[in-house]
Amino acid sequence: MIRLLLVDDQIIIRQGLKSLLESKPDLQVVGDAENGQLALDLLESLQGTPLQPDVVLLDVRMPVMDGVAATQQIYQRFPETQVLILTTFDDDEYVSQAMRFGAKGYLLKDTPSEDLAMAIRAVYQGYTYLGPGLFEKALPHQSTAEPVKPAPAIPPELADLSPREWEVLRLIASGASNREIAQALYISERTVKNHVTSILSRLGLRDRTQAALFASSFLALLDD
Repeated sequence: MIRLLLVDDQIIIRQGLKSLLESKPDLQVVGDAENGQLALDLLESLQGTPLQPDVVLLDVRMPVMDGVAATQQIYQRFPETQVLILTTFDDDEYVSQAMRFGAKGYLLKDTPSEDLAMAIRAVYQGYTYLGPGLFEKALPHQSTAEPVKPAPAIPPELADLSPREWEVLRLIASGASNREIAQALYISERTVKNHVTSILSRLGLRDRTQAALFASSFLALLDD
C-alpha cells in the first residue's frame, strides 16, 4: 500500500483527489493539508507511525508556504518521502526549481487518473516522472542574453558506458519512459531498468532526471 499526503489550498481539489486515488487498491490517502507549512507539520507528526506518507502530492501556488519551498524542506527533512508536484501551472521556472529541489515528478491537474496513479507508483519506486511536454521545462533555465559558451568536453565517465547504455542514455535524455525505451530497443523493461541502474552508478548520478540533464549537454558531441 502506498500512503499519500495531499497538499492543495482548495478543499474541493483535495476531496476529489482523495476519492479518485482511493479507488485504486494500492493507494491510501493518510492526510491532507492546505499549504506547505501544514504539510511539513503533518509529516513531522506522522513520522514513525503506520500512517507515515510515502508520497506527497503538492500544488505549487499556495499561501503561507508554496509547493516549491515545501519540496525543498521535505527533501532535506524527510528524504524517505517522495514528492510529486500536481498543479495547473507549467511555468518553466516552477518545473525546473521543483525538480532541482528534489521533486521526483511534475504533472498537470488535467492528467488522466490512470496516468496519475502510474506516476505515483513510479516516484514511490524512486523513478522520475514528468508529464507530456515538461521535460524541456525541467532543464536549467538560461537567459538568451548570455554569451554562447563553447561545447563542453565529453566527461571520461561516458567512455565506460557500453554501446547499449549509450542508446538508453540518449533515450532517457529525450524524455522516454522505460516502456518506450524497451519498445524502441526491442528489450524488456527489466533489462532497461538494469541499464538505467548501471548508467546512474557509472556516472555517479542520483536519478533519471540528473541523467537526462547530464546527457542533454553532450548529445550533440556523442552523435558526432
